[in-house]
Amino acid sequence: MAESEPIRLVPVGEAPLVTSCGRRIDVKFLRLAAATDRPISRVALDVGPVRSSEPGTWASLTMGEALDLARRLMAQVRVAETAESARVDGPVPTPPRAPSA
Repeated sequence: MAESEPIRLVPVGEAPLVTSCGRRIDVKFLRLAAATDRPISRVALDVGPVRSSEPGTWASLTMGEALDLARRLMAQVRVAETAESARVDGPVPTPPRAPSA
């Protein structure tokens, strides 16, 4: 890939997720041209604007960061499922933090 080649966003094959609050979340493979022969690969997370046109945001994650985010999301889903099934009204314990690198 030449250095002058534009950034490429490649869809992962799924339509964006639209949340109940109206935000569109799109996950794509991001490829950046680099000064070396090895392009930079990232996972791009694009959180679009809400219905009220409040601006969205995006993040470019390394593969490790994307995997860590997925792990954290799944941990929170387990906590939410536990709270839902127990019908807990009080605070729910959060999962332990990952060890810092």
